[in-house]
Amino acid sequence: MADEDWSIPEELRPDPADYDFDLPRALGSVVALKSRVPSDAFSARTLGTEREGSGVIIRADGLVLTIGYLVGESESIWITTASGRVVPGHALAYDFETGFGLVQALGRLEAPAMELGGEISPETGVSTVLAAAAEDPGGGAIANSVVAKEPFAGYWEYLLEEALFTAPAHPSWGGAALIGPDGKLIGIGSLVLQHRDKRGRRLDLNMCVPITLLHPIMGDLLSYGRVNKPARPWLGLYAADQEEGIVVASVASKGPAERAGLRAGDRILGIDGSEAADLAALWRSLWARGNAGVKVQVAAERDGRRFTVPVASVDRVTMMKAPRLH
Repeated sequence: MADEDWSIPEELRPDPADYDFDLPRALGSVVALKSRVPSDAFSARTLGTEREGSGVIIRADGLVLTIGYLVGESESIWITTASGRVVPGHALAYDFETGFGLVQALGRLEAPAMELGGEISPETGVSTVLAAAAEDPGGGAIANSVVAKEPFAGYWEYLLEEALFTAPAHPSWGGAALIGPDGKLIGIGSLVLQHRDKRGRRLDLNMCVPITLLHPIMGDLLSYGRVNKPARPWLGLYAADQEEGIVVASVASKGPAERAGLRAGDRILGIDGSEAADLAALWRSLWARGNAGVKVQVAAERDGRRFTVPVASVDRVTMMKAPRLH
């Protein structure tokens, strides 16, 4: 999540005259989200107890799409529209595989819904708008474009086989709306990343979760609050790709990896005899072993000594508090 004090430079703000759709109306679908989670929530240590970001109204009844980390384990959510209307919301769903979260407004938002993009991912080079909630509705949007479509592996046991990367980067990316050239929602902002080009120059990018991943799971999210299939195994590892390989940054408190004796600084070599060259390969290997609950043999290295430990995976949801109805 970005700092609260941010603004878009005037030269990067989109001009409505440059677009073939009603840009002001589209920006009216973007809302601000504020959530509070209990201090003893699983995610409180890493994400805090008070979270702010954006969401997008995608249905006339007040269904809001956002990035799940903003509303996971929430005990209260407040939605603020571009016109300043404030209503409570309820965390309806959170899908750990994609990162999407759904919030249901518990009052009338009196704001337009944005149509979802199709099931085909946009091409690189496509001009887009990334819009976050702001006091000035037009001041929260940035004109950008899709600069890459490629896999993204997150340190928190997360992998998208084809994420959308956009530039210039938005300073308030969490839950922001990635709007395509037809005015439809094509992605949800998740992260900001630093990239170095061939000349060594720094380029900040936003990683957005593509809407193409929402269509197959939307029905399940609305019916069950999660995808209706067995959960992936989760180890509670927070790891990163380093020059020396996959290095553990930390382990989740009371999680499977901690209970097995893995700790920060360990280098992960692979799972069940299968070597993992990078983070993406590690997560793919783990998920290929079966469903949550499967026990795996994790090969690691510590202080030059190689060892293997059995780790009993769990369903990540069991570590988290269920959202409360406001």
